Amino acid sequence: MKKPRRRRFSMIRDFQVADFLTLGNGFAGTGSMLATMKYVASGDVTFLRLAFALFPVALLCDFLDGRVARARREVSMLGQELDSLADLVSFGVAPAALAFGLGMRGGWDAIALVYFVACGISRLARYNATAASLADEGGKVKYYEGTPIPTSLALVALFGALASADRIGAALPGGAVMLGPWELHPLVLLFVLSGSAMISKTLRIPKP
Repeated sequence: MKKPRRRRFSMIRDFQVADFLTLGNGFAGTGSMLATMKYVASGDVTFLRLAFALFPVALLCDFLDGRVARARREVSMLGQELDSLADLVSFGVAPAALAFGLGMRGGWDAIALVYFVACGISRLARYNATAASLADEGGKVKYYEGTPIPTSLALVALFGALASADRIGAALPGGAVMLGPWELHPLVLLFVLSGSAMISKTLRIPKP
């Protein structure tokens, strides 16, 4: 019996239209991180502007992918997993990298940012594991447990305003304090609050 011929790039060929939008989300988040790193290395604010500009692109792709999938009736487990991974990059790791690039580089800052990303990972994993049990008869999830990870863009917007006012680096509001051997920028505690809200089981946010 002749074996079926393997197609080149078979996984890409199996992607639906919505999956490419999801990848666009991940690409934008990755681009933002790279732009932040380039800003840190060069000091060129053009790259910082690019880092901020890519977040709305990621959000737009995240907004559209689910709607396109439902409109085309192409909802799949692959799409769900892609969406979570892209969201982690764009709304978890990229905002943490941006905070580091804007001056939150102390030892306690790093721990707070790692905690935030870990909360994002946990939030998305929990959603994927519980979505079926939370869904109604039509398969639609009525509410989120904890805040959705894209709410981290509220922090990005805040930092955008601070960057526009030249309140970054040594001029960050709240300054920096030494706690033991490491430095802490009090502003980074907003990431701790955001991460804690994401993993809360008591917060229930209606899903549109």
